[in-house]
Amino acid sequence: MAKEDGDASGRWTVARQVGQFALVGLVATAIVALATSVASRRLGEREAITDARTVTLVRAQNIVEPVLTDGLVTGDPAARAAVGHAVRSAVLDPNLVRVKIWTRDGTIVYSDEPRLIGQHFGLDTEERAAMDAGRMQADVSDLSKPENRFERTQKKLLEVYLPVRTPSGQRLLFEAYFKYSAVSASGSRIWRSFAPVTIGALVILELIQIPIAWSLARRLRQRQREREALLRGAIEASDAERRRIAGDLHDGVVQDLAGVAYSIAGSARDPGLPATTAVGLERSAAEVRDSIKSLRSLLVEIYPPNLEEAGLASALSDLLARADARGVPATLDADGLTEPVPVAVAALLYRAAQEAIRNVLAHAQARTVGVTVATIGDLAVLDVVDDGVGFDTDAGAARFEGGHIGLRGLTDLVADAGGTVTIESQPGSGTTLHVEVPIR
Repeated sequence: MAKEDGDASGRWTVARQVGQFALVGLVATAIVALATSVASRRLGEREAITDARTVTLVRAQNIVEPVLTDGLVTGDPAARAAVGHAVRSAVLDPNLVRVKIWTRDGTIVYSDEPRLIGQHFGLDTEERAAMDAGRMQADVSDLSKPENRFERTQKKLLEVYLPVRTPSGQRLLFEAYFKYSAVSASGSRIWRSFAPVTIGALVILELIQIPIAWSLARRLRQRQREREALLRGAIEASDAERRRIAGDLHDGVVQDLAGVAYSIAGSARDPGLPATTAVGLERSAAEVRDSIKSLRSLLVEIYPPNLEEAGLASALSDLLARADARGVPATLDADGLTEPVPVAVAALLYRAAQEAIRNVLAHAQARTVGVTVATIGDLAVLDVVDDGVGFDTDAGAARFEGGHIGLRGLTDLVADAGGTVTIESQPGSGTTLHVEVPIR
């Protein structure tokens, strides 16, 4: 069942990674499509403006200029009629909606809008420069100008202007107005031409990459599982070796020394021995017992006890043997353990006690240390109290950072389990570590 859960979790991880890859691909496709749209529209607009310039040049020079006479400038009705006939029949079309012909002083001498003929507005600098230099210009019309009041219903126009000449050589400015919607439509046509190919290619590329990404993600996940399995194997091998060494020491050397201690103590009680010899044997037995305590403390360091089998109280008792062996008498009060403590909670309490004892021996200069463990309601509670030098709790954060107490990681673990770690201390008054962890 665990394997099935792991496989399901692995498949979900792979699916999530591939989904993220596909999402990034879709975003990239959208960005490219947007960029292509903008670029193609701009290209289309440039092409449409170029077409408008070409149309204006061809119609101005081939249709309008041949019928121009000096009489148009002086207001001759026949000259104006000739130009009007040419404009209406061969110049205007659905996209070219207005024509104006100007003199250099800004007078309109002809327009397909009769109300503009004869009115004076003045040419701007660019129009006069184009007229004098004989070049063609194209700009978006400023429909707010008075001369463009009859074109405002068109909303947006492109105006193209260039100079034309009468038979006497007098220059006039020919101005043609195109619907800007035709310019925009050209951009849209180019975009519609490019879009299917561009977006289609990106989508096909994305569809090709997704199976490849899925395969790579599965392989990566498989390699990760293999690494995890190797790591678990290494940890289990190390754990087994620690267990074997601890078991050999406990069942061999520790038991042998215990036998030696009993034997020496029994020999010391022989009434036939001299008093000095008996005292020496008693001293030797005590030293052997101290060595046994040191070995048991070492066994706890090499391989912590199995909390599920030995129980929390027994494990804490073995842990405190280390303090006794270092000359700091340690006591354990486990009478308050009225309910079974889950293994995970017991492991947290054991680790807290281990860290506290380590710091007591390293820093506290304590004479005694006491450990109390109990269950109170739905909480498992641990207290480690020493009578050492203590410290200023206001500097607690700095001490945590410096590793002097070394319980930062433990505090985080207990917090993850829904519990709390509290440290109370004052210089010269010892230290109390209080841990509470929910057991339900």
